Amino acid sequence: MQEESLKIKFINYWRIIDKKIFFGFLILFFLGLFFSFSSTSSLAGERLNKDYYFFFSKHLFFTFLALNLMILISFIKTSFLKKIIFPLFIICFIFLALVPIIGIEVKGSKRWLDFYFFRLQPIEILKPFFILVTVKILTIEKLKNSQTKYLLSFLLLFCVIILLIDQPDLGQSILLIGSWIATVFISGVNLFYIFGFFLIIFASISSLLIFMPEKFGYIINRLIAFTDPGKGDQFQSSSALDAIKLGGLTGQGMGEGILKDSVPEAHTDYIIAIISEEYGSIISIMIILVFLFIAFRIIKNCINQEDQLTKISLCGLATLLIFQTFIHVGVNTSLIPTTGMTLPFLSYGGSSLIGSSILAGIILNYTKNKSYLYE
Repeated sequence: MQEESLKIKFINYWRIIDKKIFFGFLILFFLGLFFSFSSTSSLAGERLNKDYYFFFSKHLFFTFLALNLMILISFIKTSFLKKIIFPLFIICFIFLALVPIIGIEVKGSKRWLDFYFFRLQPIEILKPFFILVTVKILTIEKLKNSQTKYLLSFLLLFCVIILLIDQPDLGQSILLIGSWIATVFISGVNLFYIFGFFLIIFASISSLLIFMPEKFGYIINRLIAFTDPGKGDQFQSSSALDAIKLGGLTGQGMGEGILKDSVPEAHTDYIIAIISEEYGSIISIMIILVFLFIAFRIIKNCINQEDQLTKISLCGLATLLIFQTFIHVGVNTSLIPTTGMTLPFLSYGGSSLIGSSILAGIILNYTKNKSYLYE
C-alpha cells in the first residue's frame, strides 16, 4: 500500500511539474559534471599531486546531493514551503553572521564556515531565501498602500550587504543589490524611490572606499585595472579572454586548454572561459541559451500566476539566476571588473551547487501547474 501511495504521489508530481524547466536544470547539472571532470583532472593530478578524480569525485557527490535536494524542495507542498521560507532565511543569516567570528580565511577573504567534511559559503545558500523574504515584505497586506515596505526590504538588504562587505565579497554584494533593485521594480515601486536607494548605496560604498582604503582598496585597484589595464594586474581577466580567443568557435579540444593550469581557481570563477577554450564559443553560447530558456519559461509561467507573491518571487529568482550568469560571463570576457562569481550549476564548489539546487527547487515548486495540484 505504501509503495502504491508513493507511486501515485510521484505520478501526480510528474504531471504538475514544469518539465521543460526541470530538464533545463538537469542539463546544466550534467554539463557541470562533464566540465568539472575536464577542468579539474590535470589540476588534481599534476599540480596538487592528488588522485586525478579528486575534485571530480567531490563534484559528483555534491551534484547527487544537489539533485536530490532540488527534487525534494520541488516535491513538498507550496503552502508549506512558503511557511518555512522565513525560518530558513534566519538560519542562513545566522550562518552568514558567524563568518566574521568563526569563519576561515582563504586568500585574504573570510567567506566560509568549516564543517570539517566541507566548507560552507553561507551567502550561496542565503541568496534565494533573501529574494523570497524580500518579496514577502513587499506583499504584506497591511503595508499594501504604504511605502514602509520598501524601507523594510532595503534594511534587510543593508544588513546582508554589511556582512558581505566585511568578508569582503564585492561580487555577491553587486549581485544582491542588482537582484533587489529588479525585484522591487517588478513589485511596482516608484522609480524615484529606486533612484534614492541607489544613491544611498552608492554613497555608502564610496564612503567605505574613502575612509577604509586598507580594507577595501582592492576594489579601487580592480576598477583602475579595468579602466586602464596598463596600471593594474589584469593577468586573470586577460588570460581568460585570451583563452576564449584561442578556442574560437570550435575549441582546442578536450583537455587541450591551458587556462585551467595557469589561472588559480579557474574551475570556479572562469569555467565559461575554460569551456570556450576547449570546446569553442558555440558550446558556451548554447549553455547561455539554456539559462535564457529557463528564464523565459519562468517569466512565461508568471503570466498565468494569480498570486502576487508567487509571481514576484519567480521574477526575482529568475533575475538572480540570470544576473549571476551574466556577471560570470562578463568577468570572463573582460566586460566588467573581476568579481569572483561562480556560474550556477557548472562551476566547481559544493556551496554553489547546493545554493543552485535550492534556487532550482523553489522555482520548480512555484511553477507547478496549479490546475492539477494534489495538495
